[in-house]
Amino acid sequence: MKAKIEIIQGDITTLAVDAIVNAANRSLLGGGGVDGAIHKAAGRELLAECRTLRGCATGEAKLTKGYQLPAKYVIHTVGPVWQGGTQGEAKLLASCYTSSLELAVQNEVNTIAFPAISCGVYGYPIEAATKIAIASALDFLRSHIFPKKIIFVCFSRSIYQAYCEAKKGF
Repeated sequence: MKAKIEIIQGDITTLAVDAIVNAANRSLLGGGGVDGAIHKAAGRELLAECRTLRGCATGEAKLTKGYQLPAKYVIHTVGPVWQGGTQGEAKLLASCYTSSLELAVQNEVNTIAFPAISCGVYGYPIEAATKIAIASALDFLRSHIFPKKIIFVCFSRSIYQAYCEAKKGF
């Protein structure tokens, strides 16, 4: 069975998948946007486990349990802050997806859901970020049989439309 890429508009914290990805900050101790929503929905145990991880570098990923979320795991990744595109942001953003997918494979994740990493307060331009997300996922799937389904979860209609446009290019 070939892996499937799906794009939906919705709330990532409500998805019953094997893993959801958190667009986290370097501390992994919660924040705003999707990070805050995931921490709130997962409960205090998530924060307690995140404290044991001692942060995460930009472009890397770390895994925790999902606790009160319908997802079994949360994969935390730290996206780059947009600085005009000259500071290696594209490579770091692609690494967020690859690192998260590698953890998914290591933990036998069949279904994984990603938010629009770095597209909130980190300011990454939506069109560029969605192309990197789709390209990274497709590139990873060329050499891996897992995960079986990758879902890009878009909080807003405009981000959903940007993902749909990006997918058309592949």
